[in-house]
Amino acid sequence: MTVEIGVILPTSTPDPSRPILADVKASARYAEELGLDSVWSTDHLIASGPMLDSTVVLATAAAITERITVGFNVMLLALRPVAWAAKQVNSLQIVSGNRLVLGVGTGNPAHGDVGWRAAGVEYTDRGRLTDEALAVLPGLIAGRPTTLANGTEATLAPGSAVPPIVVAGNGSRAHQRAARYADGWATIAQSPTEVRTNLATINDLAAEFGRPPLRATVVAPTLDNDLARAADQLAAYEQAGVQRVILPPTGDWRRDYDRAADLRGQL
Repeated sequence: MTVEIGVILPTSTPDPSRPILADVKASARYAEELGLDSVWSTDHLIASGPMLDSTVVLATAAAITERITVGFNVMLLALRPVAWAAKQVNSLQIVSGNRLVLGVGTGNPAHGDVGWRAAGVEYTDRGRLTDEALAVLPGLIAGRPTTLANGTEATLAPGSAVPPIVVAGNGSRAHQRAARYADGWATIAQSPTEVRTNLATINDLAAEFGRPPLRATVVAPTLDNDLARAADQLAAYEQAGVQRVILPPTGDWRRDYDRAADLRGQL
């Protein structure tokens, strides 16, 4: 089995009453020592709970490790001018030795719109702005002359390799976005059957755009506590087209990472 297993760095929390803020260096190093495939950072300006800046988190994780993939889960492109986002991404690519995966999304509505208003962005514009950013992002990251939506031609130096781009979301606009711009698609907690169905829709769209088929990333899959049964579930995910899973945090990152490593040992 080749499905990859990633974990979320302890720099954010799904439960505002139980903040998860711990040592980025220690956790990233431990994940790599355990042989896990990737570590991920969540991205929001103002969330429902404490959250560190994702670019700083991933730069720290990259600096303390040598092999493991570092990823945005997910970067909210619309919160940033696209040229700045591209500069952050290609700088991370360079300092990490091309170990970045760029997850992209439009934000969890549970966090509200205050972060968007604080950034001077209309919440209702986030989908359009994300599409506009994705259209020019690869050229900017690579250091090619690129014309932005406002007509400005910009060239970033130095350029870098463009990381794999994974677009998240379950709606039809997100499916279109993934098919048109991404190398992969991400979803939260979907079953293998749901992934297979949605991925088929996305890949039909990708074929219409003349693009290759995508594979899926599943965040927080529901897995059995028994490791052998959980491994069987991962096999079903892989057969459905899943490239990687990102396991959810429970509040004790070291215990979470140990379990992830135990599960990886079953594959």
